[in-house]
Amino acid sequence: MQKEFRKLVTIDEAKGIIERMDIRPGIIEVNIENASGYALAQDVISDVDVPPFSRASMDGYAVHAADTYSAREDRPVHLNLVGSIPAGINPDIHIKRGEAAEIATGAVMPSGADAVVMVEHTRIGTSLSVHRPVSINENVMHAGTDIMAGERVLRRGTVLGTREIGILAAVGKMAVNIYGLVVGIISTGNELVRPGCKLDAGKIYDINSFSISAGVKQCGGTPVLYPAVRDDRTEMMEALREAAENCDIILTSGSTSAGSGDVMYRIIEENGTVLAHGIDIKPGKPAIIGIVFGKPVFGLPGYPASSLTIFNEFVAPLIRKITGKKEERIRTTARLAVRVRSEGRSQLLPVGLVRGWAYPIEKGSGAITTLSEADGFIEIQQSVEMIEAGEAVDVTLFGEIETPDLLFVGSHCLGLDALIDTANLRIRVINAGSSGGLVAIRSGIADIAGVHLLDESGIYNIPFLERFGIRNAVVVKGYLREQGLIVRKDSTIRGFEDIIHVRVINRNTGSGTRVMTDLKLRDISRQRGIPFEELTASMSGYHTEAKTHSAVASAIRLGKADAGVGIRTVAELNGLKFIKIADEEYDFVIPIKLLESREIQIFLRALRSYEPSEKLPPGLRTYERTGEIVRIS
Repeated sequence: MQKEFRKLVTIDEAKGIIERMDIRPGIIEVNIENASGYALAQDVISDVDVPPFSRASMDGYAVHAADTYSAREDRPVHLNLVGSIPAGINPDIHIKRGEAAEIATGAVMPSGADAVVMVEHTRIGTSLSVHRPVSINENVMHAGTDIMAGERVLRRGTVLGTREIGILAAVGKMAVNIYGLVVGIISTGNELVRPGCKLDAGKIYDINSFSISAGVKQCGGTPVLYPAVRDDRTEMMEALREAAENCDIILTSGSTSAGSGDVMYRIIEENGTVLAHGIDIKPGKPAIIGIVFGKPVFGLPGYPASSLTIFNEFVAPLIRKITGKKEERIRTTARLAVRVRSEGRSQLLPVGLVRGWAYPIEKGSGAITTLSEADGFIEIQQSVEMIEAGEAVDVTLFGEIETPDLLFVGSHCLGLDALIDTANLRIRVINAGSSGGLVAIRSGIADIAGVHLLDESGIYNIPFLERFGIRNAVVVKGYLREQGLIVRKDSTIRGFEDIIHVRVINRNTGSGTRVMTDLKLRDISRQRGIPFEELTASMSGYHTEAKTHSAVASAIRLGKADAGVGIRTVAELNGLKFIKIADEEYDFVIPIKLLESREIQIFLRALRSYEPSEKLPPGLRTYERTGEIVRIS
């Protein structure tokens, strides 16, 4: 039975619920080398004096101060040297009047001496000549001057930094008690497999357990990873019970929605309290806040981007507050590169930042790279329906931003990685598709666009500059990608016309592969004397669209389709048969004003060299036109 979400709580309401939860940290002992950033759970009382003995604070000579009172630069006082005192020993020397002993910084003061004359105010001959007087205790640090035994040196709750760690070491504390939080982590789902194991059909690797565990550590918590549990009520309940017995709080991922197979909220409700089910936020709406078996529990969504968003926004601040770990969020202002439509609820939109422009990173909640490719996020309020391109937005950064040498916007390709490595440049890549790359060039944002658009006349890329209104840019010919049919190894398909009678999976409308596929199908429709629409309507799967070459290969490998059009690279990576149809031209569009820049020249040299061809994945190759600059009249 499916159940609707309870009334969605706002972001502020969710944070208020968390603040009111009675979450009590544990106290753990850690060595001081691992204590930085944590909050002390107890006062630290010194058991020793610091320093533990009276010592010289300068290199020089231990003396009776009274012996130096008459010393002048032109009328020095002469003293007899009776020894030398290095640091680290307890000297058995006694200094009498008229005597002196050489002493190192930090060394124990000898008995009888009450001052140290700096070495630069003395000269050595048959005796020690002192040319400047000193007062009693000058250049001497007495026992307990810094810290006295029994003194409280650090207060409970103090967050330990470099200075505090130094104090702990000074008073001899090798270990201290800090506030700790043991966090149980449970991923749910029949499809989950631990990384390192074989990935059977229908299975995916468990991402959330390990990404969330890393987040807990960064916040100062102690993660406990439990094995992923199946979508089984009994297994989930037992996992929650075990975590509640051993942990301070529990984080689950998956099974949080209101679908018939999502039972986490029911288990929490039956064994505790659901404080909130559903937060008015994107991504991460199906989140749960509650108490189960007496312990706070946070149900994170199963999709990685949603899971990490809810963790970062709600759980991470809680863990840091308890353990004392600080995070200073850096904010900056940028202009939005494209128009963004909101969906009527609060949204934390990941963005990549380049030269003051914010590019939305939208791969969907299921993509782990959504956050890894982003530099920060913009918060869109529930009342905002649309943000126009060019509008100023506030960006909360995830950390420091590396300034790139070049900005690439467009259709990404595995060959681009090899080219970037050869050029040895820091190139920021924004995967926005061929059309998105051309828009970025037209707007003056991108330095390079990667495109592979086929015109109806069979010409790649060049005609599209005029269509997009781009006049101040050139096309640099790149490399060839083998396009063809992807089929299973045992397939009887031999040529393109054979796909009319089998199950196919098509590429998305507007992609270069889709354009090429339709051009070939139009040729067939003309040869057979039937309308294009009639031909495609008769094809099983023609209107089933895949956004990537890999999605085509996956559908065929899993038996969901018999054939599709894609590049050789993904066919070979998936162990499938490839039947070549044509070479696709993957080119680069570059503004004319940048052609002579150092970075673009390095990029072009790398492209024109034969190194990329050797490093390119199967099915990609450079050719005689690689690096040719085509200027548009």
